[in-house]
Amino acid sequence: MPDTYDLIILGSGPGGYVAAIRASQLGLKVAIVERERLGGICLNWGCIPTKALLRTSEIYHYMTHADAYGLKADNVGFDLGKIVDRSRKVAGQLNAGVKGLMKKNKVAVHEGVGAITAPGKLSVKQGDKTIELEARNIIVATGARARDLPFAKADGERIWTYRHAMVPKEMPTKLLVIGSGAIGVEFASFYNDMGADVTIVEMLDRILPVEDAEVSEFMHKALTKQGIKIVTRAMIEKIETGAAAAKASIKAPDGKVDTQDYSHVIVAIGIVPNTENIGLEALGVKTDRGHIVTDGYGATNVPGIWAIGDVTGAPWLAHKASHEGIIAVEKIAGGSPHQMDKANIPGCTYSRPQVASVGMTEAKAKEAGYELKVGKFPFIGNGKAIALGEAEGFVKTVFDAKTGELLGAHMVGAEVTELIQGYVVARQLETTEAELMETVFAHPTLSEMMHESVLAAYGKAIHI
Repeated sequence: MPDTYDLIILGSGPGGYVAAIRASQLGLKVAIVERERLGGICLNWGCIPTKALLRTSEIYHYMTHADAYGLKADNVGFDLGKIVDRSRKVAGQLNAGVKGLMKKNKVAVHEGVGAITAPGKLSVKQGDKTIELEARNIIVATGARARDLPFAKADGERIWTYRHAMVPKEMPTKLLVIGSGAIGVEFASFYNDMGADVTIVEMLDRILPVEDAEVSEFMHKALTKQGIKIVTRAMIEKIETGAAAAKASIKAPDGKVDTQDYSHVIVAIGIVPNTENIGLEALGVKTDRGHIVTDGYGATNVPGIWAIGDVTGAPWLAHKASHEGIIAVEKIAGGSPHQMDKANIPGCTYSRPQVASVGMTEAKAKEAGYELKVGKFPFIGNGKAIALGEAEGFVKTVFDAKTGELLGAHMVGAEVTELIQGYVVARQLETTEAELMETVFAHPTLSEMMHESVLAAYGKAIHI
């Protein structure tokens, strides 16, 4: 007889395991199916271990620039093996934490390759045996994987995906990063700070293309100043790998092709949703370019089949997946949750400097027909930023001139990934410029720049 549950979740990433916990809290009998490691890509191979690496490069940067703080640090070096080991231990600790949470919340964990065989039925292949599970509702949370270049697939030696880049066998000497989204820029930042000669190639006209144009321009200048070479509006024509190098041909906007040897290449050109071979086609689940189509609650066109996270499309962010999971589960349990509002999902890039944003860019707001008030405040005008030695960057806010609605907020500089949540809360509460102006911000803090940016939009900034 099949094991029977109220809910089965296929995938245990930040969408799946969070959904499982919330379902258990609501009294549902829950099972989760995972083919690799609990916590999914984010916890084991993405968000968390990359931040461990970036923390290492940040400290290394400070050590090599100790003199700027009146300190001495001679013969500074690093042990690549220990750097990778620390990152893997951080991931391992959190993986163990998720296991503990599953046990605490009485979530049954089935390790193996899962596939939906019929409405309400799911099989799990575990080596030579297969077990059968049943539930009235199934949530697909299978995530996504790195997209390969069709003519140069990742081999783990010379051509890397993000997974290879997190566990390097050797430190790149000359690194080519293809793609300048968050993943590409973060790895470029890490390896550049650790001493590699880094080049970023982007096919669009600017790096971090989903960010506000002023943020992209600032990051281009900042990364170039750090020594990173950036080529935009360029295409990779071919990559030939050898025992000691990868020969890449880069076609510039003017048609000229530059061919150079690189010790390693990181491909960061997007993701592919994991929707194959899990039974969706036979059930008639609707997809769009591989991504599962859902409503605002995670429901698909097939009753009883739900989907959350990267497998449902942009933005491909862990916190979006987690929130979608909670919404779907509360709907399944008979509640009345709010629908997912993607406009209030913050985006963060943990490079040096950091980038964070929420809502519309200035250009998008103009395209939407808004009359705008835009404020911008520089880090150099903030006492805490100067004291930290982090005086490069700015905070930008975009308001509807007629209503005072905060349409978007965009930041670049030290610790902005921590600051952005203030504006996310403001948007969620439908705060206007008036409440933000009347809010008291602690001094001295970086957050004061958030206040000043709002004031600047209305011609009231104090420190510029």
